Amino acid sequence: MEEKNDSLKLGNQLCFPLYACSKEIVRRYKPLLDKLDLTYTQYIVMMVMWEQKQINVTSLGKLLYLDSGTLTPLLKKLESKGYISRTRDKKDERNVIITIEPKGIKLKEKAKNIPEEIGKCVNLTEAEAITLYKTLYKILGTISNDFEDGKKH
Repeated sequence: MEEKNDSLKLGNQLCFPLYACSKEIVRRYKPLLDKLDLTYTQYIVMMVMWEQKQINVTSLGKLLYLDSGTLTPLLKKLESKGYISRTRDKKDERNVIITIEPKGIKLKEKAKNIPEEIGKCVNLTEAEAITLYKTLYKILGTISNDFEDGKKH
């Protein structure tokens, strides 16, 4: 006999709508980012760079929840496009410092309408968007803290 609220039913999963929404939103970004010759992950790196101007790889990885194995090829590609530069920290050679370049700063102007375009696709009120934002960051904070503390659920 099947349980009414079977925990393995797709419709009972929180992860599925999160996954599907994320995939679909990133798909909506693609044509906008193709015009800039950026992938979504390159775009989120550039958003950090537009805000920070300079950051080390470790801090960037923590902000974006990306490991160095993912970041290194991504940063090399952005560097080859002239958007950023990477240098070793003179005080600690193990640290790599990323700095936005003038070409990267100019790219911001070309990207400025992307958030508004994506906002049109999502169709949430401002209050709904704020609630969703806070809820997602609450989940992300819990998951990332558990991961950093070595807890497994």
